Amino acid sequence: MKANERIYKNVTEQRKKIMSHIRRKDTSIELTLRKELWHRGYRYRKNYKDLPGSPDICLTKYKLAIFCDSEFFHGKDWEVLKPRIAEGNNGQYWVKKIQENINRDEDVDKRLNYLGWTVIHFWGKDILKNTDECIKVIEETIFDLKMEEVDFE
Repeated sequence: MKANERIYKNVTEQRKKIMSHIRRKDTSIELTLRKELWHRGYRYRKNYKDLPGSPDICLTKYKLAIFCDSEFFHGKDWEVLKPRIAEGNNGQYWVKKIQENINRDEDVDKRLNYLGWTVIHFWGKDILKNTDECIKVIEETIFDLKMEEVDFE
């Protein structure tokens, strides 16, 4: 085995190990937001499988679906990031993967809206650095939803 092949094999094994530790649910950003919602008296369902996309947090009382998105996997600033990722290791795979995630997110949002749900997405860093601001957005959305109910009556 050549030296380059050994290095590549070590890198791929290391990357495989790192990727296996990335969680699909109960991530630190989800836990941070859920803990604050619970503390403020909001009750929710987590990873609600009865809805398209299994939203990370669902306030069923208000038909509010909340997604906690990581910047990399969900393509924050995608047009800026895309060329940099394409140049990187296994770039075409990651560009395709992230683009599929973005498209799926848009499709899930449309399906939830069609079912009468309001959808909110938060970036992970926003949740961790500005949890109160995220809660404020949720509370303002709930207020708006309540006001719409009053208007219909």
